[in-house]
Amino acid sequence: MHLGRRPSLLQCALVVAAWGGLAAGKASAAGRTMAVTFDDLPGPPAGLLSNSVSGLTENTRKLVATFAKHRIPVVGFVNEGKLVVPGETPEDLAARTSILKMWVDAGLELGNHTYSHQSLNGTPLDAFEADLLRGEPVTRRLLAENGRKLRYFRHPFLHVGLDLDKRHAFEAFLAERGYSVAPVTIDNDDYVYAAIYAAALRGGDRARADAIGADYLRYMDTVFSFYEGLSRRLTGREIPQILLVHANTLNADCFDGLAAAIEARGYAFRSLEDALEDEAYRLPDTYVGNWGISWLLHWEQTREGKRSPSPDPPDWVTRAFEALPH
Repeated sequence: MHLGRRPSLLQCALVVAAWGGLAAGKASAAGRTMAVTFDDLPGPPAGLLSNSVSGLTENTRKLVATFAKHRIPVVGFVNEGKLVVPGETPEDLAARTSILKMWVDAGLELGNHTYSHQSLNGTPLDAFEADLLRGEPVTRRLLAENGRKLRYFRHPFLHVGLDLDKRHAFEAFLAERGYSVAPVTIDNDDYVYAAIYAAALRGGDRARADAIGADYLRYMDTVFSFYEGLSRRLTGREIPQILLVHANTLNADCFDGLAAAIEARGYAFRSLEDALEDEAYRLPDTYVGNWGISWLLHWEQTREGKRSPSPDPPDWVTRAFEALPH
């Protein structure tokens, strides 16, 4: 199948130049900071142009180059189950593992996202804990080879449990294993855009992929504005934000532009470790429920018993995503 050419980074940059100009014209808060995290390493198949070793390698090369350009100390959260693909050989497993090594060799940090990306909401606690342990060995080894320890955990789907007893029991388990939870304040639907973006590229429709990429950047502008405003309302200031996005083709192609737009909003990039030192991350949090949501919404729900509706992609994006095979 002819896959077509990807939109160039220049095309993405041109789209963002005008968008970033709008952001630069807004009143920016002094001292805005953001930590950046990427989920579903080495890559989420539904959001990739190709889940082959060569495709993943190229995807990762582009992401790592962008992080270096903008000096972003990213933490990438790993599903070690994605290293094992039916029908592949031990050599393929080693090659997929080497893709994770690219992150570590670039000075970036890895965290645990469980082995198979199960939901804490729908999985018995003992089975979920076992899946977390199964997702440790490769990540621990790669970090140890670079003098680092595995210290962060990210909940798949941001599901923290349906009742507080289960949530607290799992958090105690994490603490015993030496993990800190990696919260998210800027959640978004980049995975929705990524799935239709990758489908457009696989179909050779570059013009459609360009349009999807452009609207992704526009949508993220509304997301940033929403969570900045919510932070001010809840805390009286803009706290260090923690962004969640995924290691997909969309971000490999356009995160350079998105990073520039984040900078144009007045943000400096900082580490997850530094962000978590802010006292906001110790606010009361009793959220449990079906939805995986931003920790800002956790705090709002805890304090006010309700949460604000976060921005959604436009209907045409949602319809295109729902039309894909799942």
